[in-house]
Amino acid sequence: MASMASSSSIFSNLKFHTKPNNASSSSLPRILLCQKHHDDNPTDQINRRELILRSSEIATIGAIFNLSGKKPEYLGVQKNSPALALCPATKNCVSTSENVSDLTHYAPPWNYNPEGRKNPVSKEEAMEELIEVIESTTTPFKFTPRIVERKEDYIRVEYQSSILGLVDDVEFWFRPGKGSTVEYRSASRVGNFDFDLNRKRIKALRQELEKKGWASQDAI
Repeated sequence: MASMASSSSIFSNLKFHTKPNNASSSSLPRILLCQKHHDDNPTDQINRRELILRSSEIATIGAIFNLSGKKPEYLGVQKNSPALALCPATKNCVSTSENVSDLTHYAPPWNYNPEGRKNPVSKEEAMEELIEVIESTTTPFKFTPRIVERKEDYIRVEYQSSILGLVDDVEFWFRPGKGSTVEYRSASRVGNFDFDLNRKRIKALRQELEKKGWASQDAI
């Protein structure tokens, strides 16, 4: 009974607005968080305790509607033409596989042994440098990274937000051959835009890697 009462209190301030009957059945209800009005003092500001409560409510909503999304099946190095996947049409993805003329989705590859690096490293050493930067760099909106797949030439990381549980898939591929090129792709699982989050994340990682001697073909 206590848990039911707790659940009721969480949703007491939520209003669910659904689209008309002719709307797509796959769309989620739009959710608004409404602050209770205090009769004794309508001008009261939300204090810290209430703010924490609101964050908990949002986290509960994220869990209910599974906002983390499902891992796309097409991730990884493509078999037909070795490269990472292209981006969808939505504005929440960047990839080195895109055409350089696509200013929305294209991002330039990295080089871990660019001309002028004083102490060149092996592919294995470069991968360790990349992992160190992934685990230590604070990226925009403070998504938490978790390395979920690692091969001799490939790393996949899931970045998850602490409140809504949103997940972004970020991949790194060390191209085979004599070169030292690293391709990457960073994409959100849900939504149509990301406030440039994926591009900012890649930029933050690149700036830390540059301190170790890496370089980009171009600045982003």
